[in-house]
Amino acid sequence: MAVDELQAIIQRCQILEEADFKGEDFNLFQVAGQKCLEDGYAAQLLEVIQNEKNKVIIKNMGWNLISPLVRCIFMYKLEDDKREHCLKILDQLAQLCNPKELFLGLLEQIEQSSGEQVCQTVMLLLQPLQTVLLKLQNKKAYSVGLSLAMIMNQLTALPVPYTEQQIQEDKLGLCQCCNAVVDFAKPFVNEVVKNMEKSSEYNDMELKEELLKFCMKSLKYPLLTAQLEQPEGIEEHPFRRFATEIIDILWDIRELIPLVFLHRKGKSPHWENQEFADIEQKNSADSLACLSYLMFVQHFGIDYFPVVFSPSYLLQCNMTHIEVLLKRTEESMLSKGLDLFESCLLRMEDNSLLHQYLEFRDFIDVPQDLVKVMTLCPIEHLRKKSLNILQLFIDKFDAEGKYTLFRCLLKTSNHAGVEGYIIKNIKDQIHLSLTKACDNIWFTGHHLVSLLDLVLLLPEGAETDLLQNSDRIMASLNLLRYLVIKDCESDNQTGVWTTLAKIEQNFLKPLHVGLNMSKAHYEAEIKNKKENRREAHSSNTVCSLTVSGEKMPAMTTDMQLRVLHSALFTFDLIESVLARVEELIEVKTKAVMDENS
Repeated sequence: MAVDELQAIIQRCQILEEADFKGEDFNLFQVAGQKCLEDGYAAQLLEVIQNEKNKVIIKNMGWNLISPLVRCIFMYKLEDDKREHCLKILDQLAQLCNPKELFLGLLEQIEQSSGEQVCQTVMLLLQPLQTVLLKLQNKKAYSVGLSLAMIMNQLTALPVPYTEQQIQEDKLGLCQCCNAVVDFAKPFVNEVVKNMEKSSEYNDMELKEELLKFCMKSLKYPLLTAQLEQPEGIEEHPFRRFATEIIDILWDIRELIPLVFLHRKGKSPHWENQEFADIEQKNSADSLACLSYLMFVQHFGIDYFPVVFSPSYLLQCNMTHIEVLLKRTEESMLSKGLDLFESCLLRMEDNSLLHQYLEFRDFIDVPQDLVKVMTLCPIEHLRKKSLNILQLFIDKFDAEGKYTLFRCLLKTSNHAGVEGYIIKNIKDQIHLSLTKACDNIWFTGHHLVSLLDLVLLLPEGAETDLLQNSDRIMASLNLLRYLVIKDCESDNQTGVWTTLAKIEQNFLKPLHVGLNMSKAHYEAEIKNKKENRREAHSSNTVCSLTVSGEKMPAMTTDMQLRVLHSALFTFDLIESVLARVEELIEVKTKAVMDENS
């Protein structure tokens, strides 16, 4: 019987000195203890462990039971007495075993867990692991750091619950586990705080660094991925609680404010392998971006934040983090970047952001990233939000800032819709300049003429794809129509009348030629489709169509004809606005000539 075998080994070891224990004794004890657990004799094994006479034996050999003990705990049901006995054995081992040996045994079990058992294993072993770490004397900081790193590495493999339903279900136990890990870390945080109040000894700094690493990892996972808005159906959002705890730890160890204002935390290990260095830098950037989001959007820890900084300075500090988030494609991270950008901009008054800020690289790069979200993101509400934020960003700049930003976006966006939107903004700024009492030099005179050179032209002359560029072309024609109507040739505040010949050469004439070519091409295509349809004796023939260099999905001939007619309608619209602009120019020019004659 397993219990008899264990008792025989115990009796033999009781008469030996601690130093005389052999490898064979360890093996026999482990096999007999494991057999007791597997055969259902956990209560008898608990009695052996609790026996004061066996204290030395358990201290040296007990850690070998961790692996079979964890297996049996998961094997038994929650209400089973045998499971309760196993949990008591685990607690006794944490109190009695050699801390160093038990520490390694517990970490090994966490490392070997996978899938659904990761959180279960971590939750089971956190308390004994904390007990062991608090008893360690040597390399305590290293051991705490190793434990936290191992736990977080295991959790990182799990998907983060995102929707309200997923958070409530918490199928893998990640929400509960994350908060348990914070509770596990609290005694070590308290130790650092206590020691910092006394002095700054090296060991204390080591423990502080390990806790800082844990917080940085937690910011990247799960908080960067998690949905942190407070849903109505959840009374206490587990990830919001976790975020609060992480912020509090950073404050307690005096790292919160330095991290908010540092793009990267000072010392980092020197990596000979550049790939490792790049990974570390990226992880740090993700964590700091999440920290800024927590503080400035969700207002975690905002009470700790000094209210002495200008909104423009806070925007400048956050631009690096915004850029990091906007370059991501995951909805959770992209939305955090947009929210952080919006939050920073809403703190500012319109026209208050000085143009000199555009000398910082981030202030040029971020709007370009925003344009990519507007044009490439598959999620509609994020596309719409990014457009609104771009307008907010434009509104905050002074006149010269707006002017510089418009020039930059016209040159870099490579998207007709965005260019059309910028041209509409230029028109609005010109209108303000012409109607306000104060003179705005950036949207009148020679500065405006320079900007119009970028606006009133066809990118590839008469061969420009007019359908693909229709948004830009319509916006440009509407701007030119406005200038001709609003600005008298005698005043010429905008300079449009002195550059009329150049505008006709670079824009109006090539547009006429392009329209004629495009209309002829599409009309010929329509005629060809109709003839093919008659020959096929069926309107349901499926064939392919290429528009603007891209192959359209398979369509019937009738569907293709509707697309081609729609293109012709766009050309007619452009042509009608073009005709109106030329008519206005002719009328105004003739009126001036009549006055002069």
